[in-house]
Amino acid sequence: MDVKIEDSWKTVLQDEFSKPYFLQVVTHLKTERATKATIYPPGGLIFNAFDKTPFDKVKLVILGQDPYHNPGQAMGLSFSVPDGVPPPPSLVNIYKELNTDIGMPIPSSGNLTEWAMQGVLLLNAVLTVRANEPASHAKIGWMDFTNAVIKKISDEKTGVIFLLWGKFAQEKQVLIDETKHHVLKAAHPSPLSAYNGFFGCKHFSRANALLAKQGQEVIDWMI
Repeated sequence: MDVKIEDSWKTVLQDEFSKPYFLQVVTHLKTERATKATIYPPGGLIFNAFDKTPFDKVKLVILGQDPYHNPGQAMGLSFSVPDGVPPPPSLVNIYKELNTDIGMPIPSSGNLTEWAMQGVLLLNAVLTVRANEPASHAKIGWMDFTNAVIKKISDEKTGVIFLLWGKFAQEKQVLIDETKHHVLKAAHPSPLSAYNGFFGCKHFSRANALLAKQGQEVIDWMI
């Protein structure tokens, strides 16, 4: 399979694309498409996070779980939806935290591409999903791939900030070398858990303070 992915990532992840688990992912997706299953995001956006944030530009990682499973929402960037699609509940809560943390006005757009272009890797642990079936691709091999991505970032870069929201994301902490990277943890921004520690976490201002301390350009969070 000719994986459509930005060149710097293609170099870093070259070995992964020939491993059995990745070939299994490709076969699974082809089989489902042959049965006319609807898969999100569209094929050209499966690796959108990598295309928008080249490996050498990554300075912050926001880890999601799997893509939105309703029509028109998934765009290959964790928590993000295309222009014209109302922000889902977790993203609404992210915006609320940004408002209290840095005073950002609540935007109407849920498109986070501007963050990705600044070096924020918006990575879902699972890169595809069947329409209307959450977590339907959670066990087809994607997590082996995204675990490898996190490990490559940890091994080959320094000073990256990982925002791990919720138990699922926090289980990835073992892949990160905290002697050379920063991990900020909080509850998931979902309405079910945001009041248990996501609100008030100040991750956005804290992340920028860490970037500034390292002499890096801070993220302009304004949408």
